[in-house]
Amino acid sequence: MSIRSVILGAVAASALFIVPAVAASCPENPDALGVSRTVEIDTSGGPGFGLAQYKHYDFLQPGEVVLTFDDGPWPKNTPAVLKALKDHCTKATFFTIGKHAVWHPHILKQVAGDGHTIGTHTFSHANLSKRKMKNTAGRAEIEKGVSAVKFALGAPPAPFFRFPFLQDPKEMVSYLGSRNLAIFSMDLDSFDFKHRNPDRVIKSVMSKLKRKGKGIILMHDFQKSTARAMPKLLKELKAKGYKVVHLTAKSPAVSIAAYDDAIKKEFAGPMANAKPLSSVVKTVTGR
Repeated sequence: MSIRSVILGAVAASALFIVPAVAASCPENPDALGVSRTVEIDTSGGPGFGLAQYKHYDFLQPGEVVLTFDDGPWPKNTPAVLKALKDHCTKATFFTIGKHAVWHPHILKQVAGDGHTIGTHTFSHANLSKRKMKNTAGRAEIEKGVSAVKFALGAPPAPFFRFPFLQDPKEMVSYLGSRNLAIFSMDLDSFDFKHRNPDRVIKSVMSKLKRKGKGIILMHDFQKSTARAMPKLLKELKAKGYKVVHLTAKSPAVSIAAYDDAIKKEFAGPMANAKPLSSVVKTVTGR
């Protein structure tokens, strides 16, 4: 499969970096980061992206970045990330945990409504490299994730998948290929989950970008530090001349009916939007 068959540019290369077009589409912020170009990905056969693990498809030009976020949707943090992105009229790809999607469908619908791409990240953030997750259990984690996001969103997600912990056992890679789900690793990791200080998140991203010159950036909309870092990080990316590439899919993900039915049975009904226990019941005195 050639790179041309996988990534289809919608506009000519000479039009990809026109700054006036970005400003015109974001009149409230003439210094917005915007979107430099949008690519459409044919996920047939499950191609892999992100040079940390998959070397075949290096589609980014120097100075280009892809913004990606894992583990959402999550109250307060995901909406804060969305606001920062909206203020800069830019787009990202969100790799969503299935159970978080059914807990917070209204936030997930906001992600979609803002024009971002939604992929999946298993149902419960399981490490698929563990022995107990091999074969049937691992496939179920993947499929439940797709069906849960579809159920919460009311529409199928993009056929984009990221392994939790970036652990990609060969049998699961092969399975994703059979399901035509593209696999996304990263080119640089923000390690935002290690940093409570948003300035450290920004420093981590910008220092790695300076060395690499481009890349798919891994962040987490689940993390408060990331939510707080986003306004300044987007401003920094713009100031340093980086261009955002927005990922879209040629076709939506195709879920499996049995998993769709199981998710509906588990989560449909008057408590379909019930929040997790930790968000409802909190110990305030005693142990």
